[in-house]
Amino acid sequence: MPGTEASPARPWWNDAVVYQIYPRSFADSDGDGIGDLQGVIRRLDHLAELGVDVLWLSPVYPSPHDDNGYDISDYQDIDPLFGTLADFDQLLDAVHGRGMKLVMDLVVNHTSDEHSWFAESRDGGPGGSKRDWYVWRPAREGREPGTPGAEPNNWGSFFSGPAWTYDRASGEYYLHLFSRKQPDLNWENPAVRRAVHAMMRWWLDRGVDGFRMDVINLISKAPGLPDGLVPAGGAHGDGSPHFICGPRVHEYLAEMHREVFAGHPRRLLTVGEMPGVTVEEAALFTDPARRELDMVFQFEHVGLDQGPEGKFDVRPLKLTDLKASLARWQTGLGATGWNSLYWNNHDQPRAVSRFGDDSPAHRDRSAKLLATVLHLHRGTPYVYQGEELAMANAPFAALDDFRDIESLNHHREQSALGVDEEEILAGLRARGRDNARTPMQWDATRHAGFTTGTPWIAVNPDHTRVNAEAQRADPDSVFHHYRRLIALRHSEPALVHGDFQLLHPDHEQLYAFTRHDAASGTELLVLANFGGTDLPVDLPDGWERSETLIAHVPDAAPFTAPYTLRPWEARVQRRAT
Repeated sequence: MPGTEASPARPWWNDAVVYQIYPRSFADSDGDGIGDLQGVIRRLDHLAELGVDVLWLSPVYPSPHDDNGYDISDYQDIDPLFGTLADFDQLLDAVHGRGMKLVMDLVVNHTSDEHSWFAESRDGGPGGSKRDWYVWRPAREGREPGTPGAEPNNWGSFFSGPAWTYDRASGEYYLHLFSRKQPDLNWENPAVRRAVHAMMRWWLDRGVDGFRMDVINLISKAPGLPDGLVPAGGAHGDGSPHFICGPRVHEYLAEMHREVFAGHPRRLLTVGEMPGVTVEEAALFTDPARRELDMVFQFEHVGLDQGPEGKFDVRPLKLTDLKASLARWQTGLGATGWNSLYWNNHDQPRAVSRFGDDSPAHRDRSAKLLATVLHLHRGTPYVYQGEELAMANAPFAALDDFRDIESLNHHREQSALGVDEEEILAGLRARGRDNARTPMQWDATRHAGFTTGTPWIAVNPDHTRVNAEAQRADPDSVFHHYRRLIALRHSEPALVHGDFQLLHPDHEQLYAFTRHDAASGTELLVLANFGGTDLPVDLPDGWERSETLIAHVPDAAPFTAPYTLRPWEARVQRRAT
């Protein structure tokens, strides 16, 4: 069962676990090949059995789906693809009835270009009433509008190409850090902020329990929108120093807290997705005294295996780098802030394929190890749909198998530069977002029980072996390992509140740390073998007589010195201090 409500002095989400649902790929109730809200309702018992406390619902608002729903055309309705507001209310009641909470995805750095706000902004021209609701600029001085290089600055889009699109009718460019169909809102305008706050209050009045805020640290841009440095061989400037954690972002989030969350009768959850955020900035965003956000999603650890050309430039991951990164966030937010913990989400490839070993020999064991390591850190764990089953990256054979705009744009850009086709596809297969978006694998039937129709993206063919039905029937499955970890978080204070200390920071195969909680007089030891060979380890003094909490390898040896961790084995011990 989900955890109980925390005391007023301790936020309830300290010992909670969040489960992310990507509705398009979760469960389809009407056979159109696209997941929907009724599909989510029908599968809630799976989540209740797992024991999670919070469901984070990726966008279900009306959208042209240029970026799979992260381009919103109406903030206060449900896209017919997913259902109706009545379906949403039914889902919310069903979630609350099972003792869980529901968090909505808030996408307010940008809207769809089909939102009525943008239509008014564009069609009214430079003098229109909503012109300054978005970021419009004339062409660069001395350049012909609409020609290459005439953009107001040299920033590149996250989705390839320039971050500006020319609107011939009004004679100006609009800014879009993502797709050209995702124009950036102008947060300098108080009317924009008031409209966003009103929309948020509308959803809270409906009963939702908080928001995950998409790229929320990009909402403040530097005055003048200066050019960015152009990397060697690059076509566009890097504008990130001018919009990541911009000059007014703390002001905007503090205002949002005052206008939307302060004094609310329910304790709500706010988590901000923040690409490029530093530990120092995150400590400010999550300091309760500043009243901005409860936690942030940072990207440092998911950027360690990419080269200078970006996410599709795949490089081997060094465990020492991963440990150093996660440990820095553990200690950096340990005093006043709070961590969000994740391996994957709708934007990241599957964890077992990226950080573990998805071969048949080690798939389940490495998935359990990853779960153990993550959930034993200090912070709120996030489980992405299918992670609890060890779902893996998909075997995309050709470009036609991909659906994501980021991957398709990258392929187009790299092809134009003459990059070898197989080299491009190798990067897409390893890091493309479609890996996370193949349908949830419910059973071994055709289309994995996801739909009776044709799925919008192909089901991973391994669903005949890896699926929820089989794992729920197997007490030694990855699913039941997640259940045990979630139950442990609900019952073990040292796991939630204990200090974090990294051990053996220079070891390239051993991930080891302790969690110590002075209040309960308890210490936990975590040992994890990130490799496919046996690993002898020296036990810290005094741990031979400790109690075993987690030992996911069958017939695990007694915990005595010397101890040998078998391939992809993780072990959690507890002792009194």
